[in-house]
Amino acid sequence: MHKAAIAPSLMCADIFNLRNIIDAFEAEGIESLHIDVMDGQFVPNFCLGTDYCRRLKAGTAIPLDIHLMVTDPAEKLNAFPFGAGDIVSVHYESAADVRPALKNVAGRGATPFLAINPDTPVETVLPFLDLIGGVLLMTVYPGFAGQKMVEGSLERITALRTLLDDAGRPDARIEVDGNVNYEKAPLMRKAGADLFVVGTSSVLGPGDTGENVRKMRALLREATEDRS
Repeated sequence: MHKAAIAPSLMCADIFNLRNIIDAFEAEGIESLHIDVMDGQFVPNFCLGTDYCRRLKAGTAIPLDIHLMVTDPAEKLNAFPFGAGDIVSVHYESAADVRPALKNVAGRGATPFLAINPDTPVETVLPFLDLIGGVLLMTVYPGFAGQKMVEGSLERITALRTLLDDAGRPDARIEVDGNVNYEKAPLMRKAGADLFVVGTSSVLGPGDTGENVRKMRALLREATEDRS
């Protein structure tokens, strides 16, 4: 198994307390910051953009995990600052052909992930395994925070892990996004997930941010031990 990693979703962070939150993430060794980018077309919502990413790049050394929920991502990638150490996820459903976008990400030194919606079969990733470092498997429908996990998501994680292993890509990581709370995250870990997008239902919820991170890490560590 890959080491379990945490990617807090900054769309869920209190903008008036953001510096303190990021300081806590740095102190706790958070692996990446999940940045939800929405264009109002691919999903019916607008969210974080290019300037937000630039300011984060200037203000912290934590890598970015940019989740592009935009139509025709290949036409928009050059507006975003990313490079070595960062992850950029492109939705399979966002263009007729997402290979140019994935190649763009890789060409700039970042790791391309293919994102798939809850209704998209996991087998969809097979033609892209030569280009990607992992799969962002949505466990809710993209566009809004606070949703409940879609039924069957745990089984999809397991099926995707088996598919990647059988295809000769045990190195490919599985990221999960949606309702990753203290109860669901360990189940997702046991099912085969590696990277966990967390928000208001866990790390960015009530309480001390550092303590919340430590609680999530402990739960994921226990789930890893149970799985092995």
